[in-house]
Amino acid sequence: MYDLAILWDWIAFVVRWLHVITAMAWIGASFFFIALDLGLKKVPEMPDGVSGEEWQVHGGGFYHIQKYMVAPNNMPQHLIWHKWQSYFTWLSGAALLMIVYWAGGELFLLDPTKADVTLVQGILISGGSLTIGWICYDFMCKSKLGERPTLLMLLLFVILIAMSWGYNEIFTGRAALLHLGAFTATIMTANVFFIIMPNQRIVVKDLQEGRTPDAKYGKIAKLRSTHNNYLTLPVIFLMLSNHYPLSFGTEYSWIIASLVFLTGVTIRHYFNTMHATGKGPHWTWGVTIMLMLIIAWLSTAGPTETVEEAELRPLTAVEQQYASADGFEAAYDTVLGNCSMCHAREPFWNNMQWAPKGVYLETQADVARYADQIYLHAGLSRAMPPPNAIKMSDEARATIVAWIREVRTGS
Repeated sequence: MYDLAILWDWIAFVVRWLHVITAMAWIGASFFFIALDLGLKKVPEMPDGVSGEEWQVHGGGFYHIQKYMVAPNNMPQHLIWHKWQSYFTWLSGAALLMIVYWAGGELFLLDPTKADVTLVQGILISGGSLTIGWICYDFMCKSKLGERPTLLMLLLFVILIAMSWGYNEIFTGRAALLHLGAFTATIMTANVFFIIMPNQRIVVKDLQEGRTPDAKYGKIAKLRSTHNNYLTLPVIFLMLSNHYPLSFGTEYSWIIASLVFLTGVTIRHYFNTMHATGKGPHWTWGVTIMLMLIIAWLSTAGPTETVEEAELRPLTAVEQQYASADGFEAAYDTVLGNCSMCHAREPFWNNMQWAPKGVYLETQADVARYADQIYLHAGLSRAMPPPNAIKMSDEARATIVAWIREVRTGS
């Protein structure tokens, strides 16, 4: 019995759930501390070294918060370090990348119509590329550009555009956007691991040993933390982009991904300014709407592959394995009769302009390519097709199950 697909899918589910939980914790902490920092007020008779304070109410109680620009005179006994949210978000994300895009590289990572790359080469590009952004960004931050944060962010944006284009030239659309998100998230976590936490440890050690901490360490950490804050929203979009084919499955998806970074900056600028002044700059919403309209237009621009063109594409070795197995013809006819009306390059279903998740199930190569997904969604479970779209018989589902188990067990 073929249960590997089931086990692997549940492993992916657990790791994805861990990734979501830790990401929520990290993003929530980032948003809270940026809002807290921008909302601090100077009041009379503040303790030495305190730059501002803030009162907050939540959960039926009041909180009185003070911020020391460098450090208090004495080391507090109870000190909470905010680091594990970032570390576990990156580690769980890296594990999920390996599960989905490395182990499933033939399906989700590589696009043979774009580049002649082996799976091993694709995995090496996938893993190795994530470090490039951090090396370039860290070099710029430590140079004189560190004193010009706006120019620094513009140069980082140029790097992100280049990576967006590069990923799109090699990987599938969804893998390209996901990797751009991972590329950016790696910069963010590296900021925490290599800069923010070491600087905080230096300050704490100085306090413990009776020295006056140097204010430069807090200034450097604050710059990196602010950068992380502005990069957060685009990363969230990129991590969720595989649910929106119009973002990843079109000719100009790399430009769409680049513009998403600008929308993230405009939205964060509005809220950051509002936290600091009590009133946000409303022009940012106009710019955001304009950018989204450009993104929507780009999503429908450019040529799309026709069924005839798709049928001319040769099958990969993995696709050939599924297509040559006993039971494939029956399974292929079953998929055409139950799935292809929606999962088509031009869907037949009313008001549907794009195949769900960009998955096409029209040609033999299409069906062979998504064999495991068909097995899980329409064979073992009743997730697809939607019951209000078409009623798929138990016999049809059994045909799919028999085909996949023939491929895996030969029985």
